[in-house]
Amino acid sequence: ALQRWTGGQLVDLHVSDLLNNQLPSHFDDTSWYEMLVFRRLAAGAGSETMFADETHGTMASARKALESIDTSPVGFAVFDRVLLTVHPTDCQVREFFANRLQQQVQTGEAARGAGRMPSSPADLMLRMVNHMVDRYLDLRRLLTRQLGHVQQELFNPRSHFTNWQLLLQSRNAMHLLEEICEDQRAAITEWIDALDEWPDEVEPAARRERELLRVRSRDVLEHIERVLTHVRRLESSAETGVQMHFAAQSHRTNSIMRTLTVLTAIFLPLNLVTGFFGMNFDGLPLIHSARGFWIAAGIMLMLGLARGMPVIKPRLMIWQGVEIYSRQYWGDTPIDYETLTDAWQIREAAGYQWFDCVLLAAAQNLGCSHFLSEDMRHGHVVNGITIVNPFIALPGDFMLRD
Repeated sequence: ALQRWTGGQLVDLHVSDLLNNQLPSHFDDTSWYEMLVFRRLAAGAGSETMFADETHGTMASARKALESIDTSPVGFAVFDRVLLTVHPTDCQVREFFANRLQQQVQTGEAARGAGRMPSSPADLMLRMVNHMVDRYLDLRRLLTRQLGHVQQELFNPRSHFTNWQLLLQSRNAMHLLEEICEDQRAAITEWIDALDEWPDEVEPAARRERELLRVRSRDVLEHIERVLTHVRRLESSAETGVQMHFAAQSHRTNSIMRTLTVLTAIFLPLNLVTGFFGMNFDGLPLIHSARGFWIAAGIMLMLGLARGMPVIKPRLMIWQGVEIYSRQYWGDTPIDYETLTDAWQIREAAGYQWFDCVLLAAAQNLGCSHFLSEDMRHGHVVNGITIVNPFIALPGDFMLRD
């Protein structure tokens, strides 16, 4: 049938490529047809019920979300008047376009111009590829929910996160999606190059259809670039989440060690004094004196104060002059779970770098009204905080005004 319709047959190697389920996205052409293998990125069936909403889920649902990613390939053989497609068994793209074309033919929408029929097999192929790329929106929501739940578990101070295998699987899945997107981009780029080498059309209508093919091809390439950018952003978010988890763990460990160090510095000399008076000798000084206990207690108290003042004094120091005025505006705050959560929200809304968002979140929790930065946009208001570039406006200008 293919020989009768097109006057040619598929090359045996291309038949093997179209039937190979592990083949990456690529493009090849002959003198009588073009072949395109395009791996799709879609959420599997039933994935929409894995999460109760945008944030709430379980570690089991997050694991199922990774396992439900569908990257099966779809093959196209584009002839002059025939489009041969090879789809997976449960491919919804085939059913969608088959029902749509059948409905247009039955209702006569194509004749009225309500839904224009594809002008050529190449046009139909590009529409199907564009539809597969746009289906990534469902997968994007699923991956965002999955990574969001894992990040919440990482930053939750009450949760002892131990499921590192799931985090490794998430990272590997992001790497796989990035490779698939790069293969998709390379295949469509080769298609556009081959399209430019087609012989020029003589008829104005044919030239217009050729130009529409170029426009649709560039639109598909732009969509793939957008998907690739988002996949890399998700991969960066996963990496940043791990780094911030260890940073938070290090902060908590440092706080505990600082407390233990202070206690050790205070009580170690006291243990030395008590150990000295606890020796079993009858001739020790102050052993038989009525004032011996109070003298020893006074010595231990002075030693404790002497050891504790270097730690307590900086916290009790009262700054003079400008330092008193500055402390009304500058403060310190720990990097806790609330600060990290606010930082993620600021990053989603403003798009700044992660550490800048952490600083903005800390300033927000301190109740600051202004934030000095030369890296962020001057005058931009983020959650009630005005960003001020100190090289454009002096701090005294807005401090005195406020």
